[in-house]
Amino acid sequence: MDTPYGPPSAPVHVAEIEGRRVAFDIKPGDFVVCDQLVDRTHGRADTFYEGPQTTHISFADPYCPTMREVAIAKGRELGISLHERGTVVVTQGPRFSTRAESAWFQHQGWEIVNMTQYPEAALARELEICYANISLVTDYDVGVGDVPPVSHEEVIRVFAENQQRLRDLLFGVIPALPETRDCPCATALEGARFEA
Repeated sequence: MDTPYGPPSAPVHVAEIEGRRVAFDIKPGDFVVCDQLVDRTHGRADTFYEGPQTTHISFADPYCPTMREVAIAKGRELGISLHERGTVVVTQGPRFSTRAESAWFQHQGWEIVNMTQYPEAALARELEICYANISLVTDYDVGVGDVPPVSHEEVIRVFAENQQRLRDLLFGVIPALPETRDCPCATALEGARFEA
């Protein structure tokens, strides 16, 4: 598939829902190894360093590149339907999105909606811990066409159906990680602190 603006960022899957043809880049049951996140939360403790030292970690690329590479390679090796990049928008929760919020997220190009990636990713970076996100897509948020909005039951059902694939992926990734770390996570605090 091609467009006047170039090829799509991921393979497009065409499906039929209630007699209507719909195209997706990402569908329920797919895995996404996210490369970016957008924080839309509030009131969460998001640093270990409240003073007297000020600490400004680099967070331009929030996920460990080494862990991402290994996860992508293992996913491909296992034949898992996996997308190599994606942006997760982190919502406050615990409620699901409104239709307006979901439309806004889609318009911004944010592929994954999640409630737990922030502040976890930033806190891991502050402790120089390698951290990656492998999202299992469980639903279409508020629905597409005649597909109903997400429900707790649907999330649990899709997650349960894919739990073994997730286990296989994780148990493949962990032993494949290198013993020595040369990623930016390992040195995240170098030059990040300022003492008043």
